[in-house]
Amino acid sequence: MSPLTTLRDRARAACHHIVLPEGTDPRVQDAAGRAVAEGLARVTLLAPAGTDLPDGVTLEDPATSPRRAAMARAFLTARAKRNPTPEQAEAAISDPLIWAALMVREGLADGTIGGAVATTSDTVRAALQMIGTAADAPMVSSFFLMVLPDSHPTRPGAGVIFSDCGLVIDPDADQLAAIAHQAAASAQALLDQAPKVAMLSFSTKGSAAHSRVNKVTQALEKARQTASFAIDGELQFDAAFDAGVGASKAPGSPVAGQANVLIFPDLDAGNIGYKIAQRIGGATAIGPVLQGLAKPANDLSRGCTADDILDMIAVTSAQIDQGTTT
Repeated sequence: MSPLTTLRDRARAACHHIVLPEGTDPRVQDAAGRAVAEGLARVTLLAPAGTDLPDGVTLEDPATSPRRAAMARAFLTARAKRNPTPEQAEAAISDPLIWAALMVREGLADGTIGGAVATTSDTVRAALQMIGTAADAPMVSSFFLMVLPDSHPTRPGAGVIFSDCGLVIDPDADQLAAIAHQAAASAQALLDQAPKVAMLSFSTKGSAAHSRVNKVTQALEKARQTASFAIDGELQFDAAFDAGVGASKAPGSPVAGQANVLIFPDLDAGNIGYKIAQRIGGATAIGPVLQGLAKPANDLSRGCTADDILDMIAVTSAQIDQGTTT
C-alpha cells in the first residue's frame, strides 16, 4: 500500500483540526472541501467574511473575528522578547499566516499549512515566531517525503525521507547530526518501517579525503552517540540506495543499499537532489515539511496542486499524532 494511502487513512481516523491561511486561493478551497468530504480533517479557512466556501469548511475572517483582541494578546506574548507595541500586534495579526500560527499556538487548531501563495520565508518565519521550537529540539529543519513511482524497478511505491532540502543552508556537524535525528523521528511517524539513515557524501567509507567529507563523518559520530536507529556513513547516494552497490562499496553496513532516510550534507545537494528525483525520477515530493517545531506548521510549493495540499494535510496529521494533540 502506498504511504500516501496509509497516511490518508490515518488522518481519517484522527480527523484533526487544520487551519489554512490562504483561504481565497482556489486550490486551497478545493483541497479544503475534499479534505472535509473525505473525512481527512476538520478545516478552517482564513478569508474575508462572505467568501463562498465548500460545504463543511469553517470560515474565519481575522479582520472581523471576535477573537481579535485575544489573538493580539497572544502575539504580544509570543514576541515578548522583542517588546512589540499593541499597535504592532494589531497590524501583525492581520497577516493570515500569523493568525493561523497563533491559532495553533493557542490550541485553537492542531496544525497549519501555508505557502500555496506566500513564500517559504514568510511561511516559516510565521511558524518560528508564533509557534517556536520544541523544548527538546536544538533547531528547526525540514524534509521532503518522496514517494517513488509504482514503476520503480527496485522500490515501487516506496516512501523515502530526504532531509534537509528546504531550510538549513550549510549545517555544521552538530546541526547535521540533529537533522539526522529529526528525520529519523519523522520517518518513524510517517513510514511503516524502522528508520535506516544514510549520511550522504561524494565519498563512501573514506574513498575521498576532504573537509566536506570530514563534516559528514563527524556528524555521523555525533548522531550515533544517542541514536536508537540504524545509521551509517559517509555514503554516496548509490551506495545508500542500491543494494548491489551498497554491498560492493560498504559491505557489512547496516544501512547501505537499504536507506529510507537520506541526509544531505547541505541545502545545495538536498534541494537539487529532491528536484531531480521529482522531475526526472517521477517521484512525488511532499514538502518542505518542518520538523523541530513545538506544534505542526508546514509549507507548500507555490506551484502546488489541490492533491499536494491534501497530501500535506495527511502528513501534518501524522505529525500531530507524533506529538501532543489538541
